[in-house]
Amino acid sequence: MPTVSAHVALTLAQHIEAVFGVMGNGNAYFLDAIETQTDAVFTAVRHEQGAVVAADAHFRASGRIAAGTSTYGAGFTNTLTALAEAVQAHVPLVLVVGDEPTSGRRPWGVDQIALASAVGARTYTVGRADAAATTVIAIEHALTYRLPVVLAIPYDVASLDAGPVADAPSPRLPAPLAPKGEFAEGMLDEIAAALRGAERPFLLAGRGAWLAGASAALGELAELTGALTASSALGRGVFPDTRYDLGVTGGFGAEGAMELVRTADVAVVFGASLNQFTMRFGELFAPGTRVFQIDIASAATHAHIGGFVRADARVAAEQLVERIGSMTGSPWRESVDVASAREYEAGDELAADGRLDPRSAARRIAELLPEDRVVVSDGGHFIGWANMYWPVAAPDRMMMIGTAFQSIGQGWPSVVGAALARRDSTIVLTSGDGGGLMAIADLESAVRAAAGRGVAVIWNDAAYGAEVNLYGLKGLAEGPMRIPEVDFAAFGAAVGAEGVVVRTLADLDRLATWAGEDAGARRFLLLDLRISGDVIAPYQQEIIRVNS
Repeated sequence: MPTVSAHVALTLAQHIEAVFGVMGNGNAYFLDAIETQTDAVFTAVRHEQGAVVAADAHFRASGRIAAGTSTYGAGFTNTLTALAEAVQAHVPLVLVVGDEPTSGRRPWGVDQIALASAVGARTYTVGRADAAATTVIAIEHALTYRLPVVLAIPYDVASLDAGPVADAPSPRLPAPLAPKGEFAEGMLDEIAAALRGAERPFLLAGRGAWLAGASAALGELAELTGALTASSALGRGVFPDTRYDLGVTGGFGAEGAMELVRTADVAVVFGASLNQFTMRFGELFAPGTRVFQIDIASAATHAHIGGFVRADARVAAEQLVERIGSMTGSPWRESVDVASAREYEAGDELAADGRLDPRSAARRIAELLPEDRVVVSDGGHFIGWANMYWPVAAPDRMMMIGTAFQSIGQGWPSVVGAALARRDSTIVLTSGDGGGLMAIADLESAVRAAAGRGVAVIWNDAAYGAEVNLYGLKGLAEGPMRIPEVDFAAFGAAVGAEGVVVRTLADLDRLATWAGEDAGARRFLLLDLRISGDVIAPYQQEIIRVNS
């Protein structure tokens, strides 16, 4: 008869196609059932944090929920940083873990429910009679609230016979949030009137707009009103017409583009939380700009908002299109040179210290990367380079895993999740040497998962660059901020990748030939860029200025 763990596995596999994890005592029966009784694909990672990171990346790259799994105790505690990141980033996933027996905690046990709750994740514990139903409830919770959940299997319950697996209902999901009430309807009327009368209209969208499926409606609204558009870092590519798109706002934005945003007289924000980085620490909009926000949050998320509607971005955009009807759009966007405004500094081949200039390297890599690419980013000083210089087709092709929780070391396992979600695309990792070393256990996982269609770009400045910029420049001791220069190319070769040390732009020619080769005949390519730490990314310059 099927065990409790099999009930969980069989029910989970009806709704989830990908499971990532590390096997241990607490999840052995669950993984046996996944492997032998379901069609779900299990991918092993080498550190439990990677199980959650890979499931996180899988959702961001595909919109399909995935699962991670670990054993109890030390296995579970290893997942907490990645679990906190998923909570902060509002990424739904299910973490299946072993847990203490129903008889009580053992000497090496920890209060896993309390630990999960401390980082914002709810735990559902299965029993012998309700494993399938509890699994459905957990998936439903994750998708409804866009949060990770923990699904715990007590150790003494895991292998018990639980009888035939009953048909479990599908998770029930809420309908898109429509504007409700007289105030919301009136505010939409006001936004429509403001856009009709605007001389310099501007639309800004974030990841929430992408998740809501608002791209087409936003494109129509921009066309009707003649608005310039832009996105938050997590919403890059959400507007379908790139001719009038200024790119990313905030510290990743081009200076000319940000100057144009400050001249807008009306701005409408869809599905973007307007954090301090998107808002350039309060300087994105000029004081006279009328700023409206549409979001599923319960209230406006920034003090500069003059009008707020709680609604799904797609629904609200469609209703604004209906309200505006036919009109002659503003000629503003036709009168400015958008392409020039969104240009970034080209940089020099080498910086003053003789090491590679990351700006010129980023620009050259963008020229060489396959167009059908998904970029996954670790956290660190280097995050500006990919976000500035590597355009992508849609928000699910550029993801920063770790930045919501301000953490590093989640890059390598991100490749694993993205590679399974996008099996035909080139997966490109951008990581620093600090984060790359922290997650080095899953370098092997990344190479195995992405094989001949994976590229890793390691921005190797022999330092924790953000700390040097933010604290070394203040005169603090730099010893703890420095890293002995590590040969990442050799690391990659040790686990089956092709490693290339890049000291000049000519060394990047290997990427050009790699991109032209048959994917089945090539290896994972790891580019170890020996860059200068003296070239500070604009977003970090902004932070330095604010902190000073």
